[in-house]
Amino acid sequence: MGTVQAKEAPRNPIDISGLNNRRSENSPKADSKKNAPSNKQAQPTYPAAKFKTVRARVDKVNIEGLSRTKDDIIIESIQPLFSAGDFVEVLKQAHEIRERLVGLGCFNNVRIYIDTSSGKAATPDGLEVTFHVSEMRRLTGAINTLFGSNNEGSVALSMRLPNLMGRGERIQAECSYGNRRTSNYNFGFVKPLRGRSNAFFTTSVFQHFTEQPASGYKEIDRGLLFDLAFTSAPLVRHNLQWETTWRDLSVLNRTTAFEIREMSGPSLKGSLRHILSVDRRDQAIFPRSGTLWRITTEYAGIGGNVNFLKNEAQFQANIPLSNDVVFQATLHGGMLKSIGNTKPPSLCDHFFLGGPLSLRGFESRGVGPQAGRNALGASTYWAGGLHLYSPLPFIKPGGFADLFRAHLFLNAGNIGNFEFTDDYNHNLEVLGQNMRLAYGLGIAMKLGDIARVELNYCLPHMYQRTDAINKGLQFGIGFDFL
Repeated sequence: MGTVQAKEAPRNPIDISGLNNRRSENSPKADSKKNAPSNKQAQPTYPAAKFKTVRARVDKVNIEGLSRTKDDIIIESIQPLFSAGDFVEVLKQAHEIRERLVGLGCFNNVRIYIDTSSGKAATPDGLEVTFHVSEMRRLTGAINTLFGSNNEGSVALSMRLPNLMGRGERIQAECSYGNRRTSNYNFGFVKPLRGRSNAFFTTSVFQHFTEQPASGYKEIDRGLLFDLAFTSAPLVRHNLQWETTWRDLSVLNRTTAFEIREMSGPSLKGSLRHILSVDRRDQAIFPRSGTLWRITTEYAGIGGNVNFLKNEAQFQANIPLSNDVVFQATLHGGMLKSIGNTKPPSLCDHFFLGGPLSLRGFESRGVGPQAGRNALGASTYWAGGLHLYSPLPFIKPGGFADLFRAHLFLNAGNIGNFEFTDDYNHNLEVLGQNMRLAYGLGIAMKLGDIARVELNYCLPHMYQRTDAINKGLQFGIGFDFL
């Protein structure tokens, strides 16, 4: 076992920090991408054929720049580095430790330097690895742009007290205002947990206000959330959540349908939720390869006056057809089931379908059961899409042009309060009845690593008389598209 100490900077070190620029999902800047998958790039490549046979071991690890951060959490993070047996393994372990240190939320920057070992305790194959860290200030703030699931953009103001007690704890407060009169207030405490599972515990109190013109109601939620996030395997992320929320639905305007008015009023929901995410894509925006699985299970009935079981799943696969053309297939689905004789699920618990982010070619919440001009939502839905992305034709690639993609799509879906039996063939037939389908083409643009913009010309092909279709140009902005 080597030693961990502080020392002067190495004489002629190798700086390997630039080989991998991936940012952890719990880094300071990643906090602005709420409910969004982490930004991932290709794994760093090393000249394995050259260095795999180079024997190496780590004699010393030096940490420079520590002030408030406690030694124990650093020592635990760097222990795997001493198990490396060759130079390639040293590089890989050093990068994994760098990501772990950045993910603690204690440092603005972490740089890695590798030098040959020196001194009386040096071994023939020994190396000294130095991590130069820059701790965050005691108080930080930011103004960010967020994008939600309702084709909406928001401006968010956040304040943080990072590394509060020296082990990555932080207190954070955030408020945001959206262009659709949505407002959010959140105050929380985040605590990293020791161990190799990259676990974080978060507790927060919140208030959300939103208006849903398509359904004719407005909603205000006030609640308390406990969240435990951890990894069980590489790229496999879990969130275990307990949430209690007071929801108050009220009529939006005088034209709101009577069915919506009947479902208005307060409700108290206490629920347990598990989110499983397996993200093997090379990047979140315009991925070229890889798959994404996300499964959410929620049981409501832990206190409160609503009782239901809600399941939702998302799948995405990306296949490169050439250096520039990518084929993408997506599938979403969900089911809501009321349990017991308590108050049925609230209108805001229902699934809704339609809009540029869920089913292109239809208005927001424009598919499914309606009451007058208001969408009621339903207990079951599915939606799938086939996409083809390529660089813009007749434009030389590189620079600003790399932010754009030509987009060809075909999407279909259905939603309703379906009655299922034990006959799978019958169930499939029920899901396919009155299916909606639309196709089109357009342009998609990448907005950094937080969202994308689409402008598509849509042609609805299969729809129902009560659906609100969108034939022609349709604009969408957000992060999670079908």
